Amino acid sequence: MGHIMTQGEDSVSRMAGMDVYLPTGQKLGVVYDVVIDTDGIRCTHLFVRETDHELVEGGINLAIPWRWVRGVHDIVLLRWFPPTPIPMSK
Repeated sequence: MGHIMTQGEDSVSRMAGMDVYLPTGQKLGVVYDVVIDTDGIRCTHLFVRETDHELVEGGINLAIPWRWVRGVHDIVLLRWFPPTPIPMSK
């Protein structure tokens, strides 16, 4: 028997490819995946790619905690993002 997708899962799957913006209106990057908790009840993180080099050193991919997300519609709008560029780990 196949897995039946719920409305919530469908909404999460549609987030892939959405642009992610900071509260200032600056584009951070693009959602490429989401992380769902083990119970499948809620999203815990968004993985963002194609990040702005001014915001993230080297434009590396990021995992954004769901608590930073303000809203999702045609884009993902963050409520908060660190004020300084996130450095690459060495």
